[in-house]
Amino acid sequence: MVRIENHLGKIQVSNAYFANLIGYAVSECFGVSGLVNSTPSQGLRSLVSGKDTTDKGVRVRSAGEELIIDLHITVTYGVNIAAIVKSIIHKVTYTIENACGLAVSRVNVYVADMKVH
Repeated sequence: MVRIENHLGKIQVSNAYFANLIGYAVSECFGVSGLVNSTPSQGLRSLVSGKDTTDKGVRVRSAGEELIIDLHITVTYGVNIAAIVKSIIHKVTYTIENACGLAVSRVNVYVADMKVH
């Protein structure tokens, strides 16, 4: 749960909402094969349930009134990784700021694997 307090009051947004919103935005970016588990708890929940978790590869934290987003992705072999990461950063920042009205401080993208298609 991300909690932010400003002059209007308290804002609480669930991690599932962010995970779905960010996951959809990332999946629209060219060259992204998917998201990978970023924490041991995500991996354990995925293993126990037998299916992917909604927050797979996404971690959202608040720093004051701004958000810090960590993404763990898999890319397609043969594409420019720097271009993909730049595209993801812009897409995620725009999507979050447009949908929630919250400022994004940083988007950290970690390339965990490369898939050959």
